[in-house]
Amino acid sequence: MRDNFLKGAFIISLGGFISKLIGALYRIPLLKYLGSGGMGLYQLVFPLYCMLLTISASGIPSGIARIISSGQCPHAEKSAFRLYFAIGLLGSAVMCFLSGPLALAQGEEQISDLCLLLAPSVFFVSILSVVRGFFQGRGNMSPTAVTEVLEQSVKVALSLVLLSFAGGGTRGVRAAIFAVTISECVAALYSLYLYKTTPKRPLPLYYAPFNDYKAILKYTIPLTLTAAALPLSQLAESTVVVWLLRMNSADATALWGVFSGCAVTLINLPVSLTYGLAAAGVPKISPLARSACMHEAKRQCARALILTAAVAVPCAAALFIFSPLAAQLIFSSLPQAEKDLLVLLVKVMAVNAVTSSLVQTSSSCLTALGKPVCSTKTQWLASILRVALSALLVRFTALGTVAVAISYNVCYLVAVLLNLWYIYRVKGEENENYPHRFRNKARTVDALG
Repeated sequence: MRDNFLKGAFIISLGGFISKLIGALYRIPLLKYLGSGGMGLYQLVFPLYCMLLTISASGIPSGIARIISSGQCPHAEKSAFRLYFAIGLLGSAVMCFLSGPLALAQGEEQISDLCLLLAPSVFFVSILSVVRGFFQGRGNMSPTAVTEVLEQSVKVALSLVLLSFAGGGTRGVRAAIFAVTISECVAALYSLYLYKTTPKRPLPLYYAPFNDYKAILKYTIPLTLTAAALPLSQLAESTVVVWLLRMNSADATALWGVFSGCAVTLINLPVSLTYGLAAAGVPKISPLARSACMHEAKRQCARALILTAAVAVPCAAALFIFSPLAAQLIFSSLPQAEKDLLVLLVKVMAVNAVTSSLVQTSSSCLTALGKPVCSTKTQWLASILRVALSALLVRFTALGTVAVAISYNVCYLVAVLLNLWYIYRVKGEENENYPHRFRNKARTVDALG
């Protein structure tokens, strides 16, 4: 079991890291073509996209993985395909509808066209997420890693080709956004090919049929609400903070581009490395929690959190020490003043690489323990705190985007502490009245994973 856990964690972490690394290196030519102003415009369209993506896709992989790995509904992905096909289409339609109001709210009329170009991606990612959840529930992390690298590679390759013809400015931003949509389409089609060509397991011996949709929504809705807190707060930040920055600077969009398009990109590299520990833990922990072996389940949670910290802390230290080198190598086309700001932001946010990683893993642990609502409460409380603190610091201090970096640190520290408290509070007693055959089933599912 230990070897399987580490193998799964390594595979999905490697895929996530390669994907994020490609994305970070992609910023070199992207920033060269678009400039910090174009990068800011590029980043402004993504909060709405991420929010709709959260509603239509974010809770699916962990939720489906939890259901399949626990043995409750081994073929939950079939119902999930039907359910999230409709939700994905609705999400794309909503993004088209909100493109105009978002452009008006953010004071950038080009945002409307960009939203229309990006809208189909919401549907494609919904389908892609169901397939990822199916494989993760079976303990197979390779398809998730492969599709992550594939979508990033297609996006970068196509974007560079289109940018070479479109050049910079608004046309360049449109080209980069269109490449995102095509990459998600390619990844979704490939994931469906993997699903169709994979042998399906027969129903387990102790299977009791029940409402598939109800089971799916029971886990995906709390996970969706949890994940929605981040993009919704980013949408609020991209509107409120940029508006406040404009009170003191004519380059507010460019400053936001340095923060969200450059600094956050570097901070997310260590977080992507630890994603595998979060995803691989669900199919190992959930059968134990389901069979009332809560003590062992919590031991696995502690192990995943310790491994997460062991990876994240050295990465955070490296970010702090080598941030000037990273800024010079990856974002060399930035003016020196913006490059200095980037280095400062990364140094301030280095601790966030640790706290974000721990939030990611602890949230997955709560889902596997059958307490997804706890992580939902945590994420919303921390996100509301972050937006409020960002607005207050930007408005009443001269810190600018550094204020947003500080608020990120506070937000994720609060989230980590709350999630750890919730995990500690989960009952650790074995349920001796729980049917012995279900305990055996859980161990069998775990062994097969």
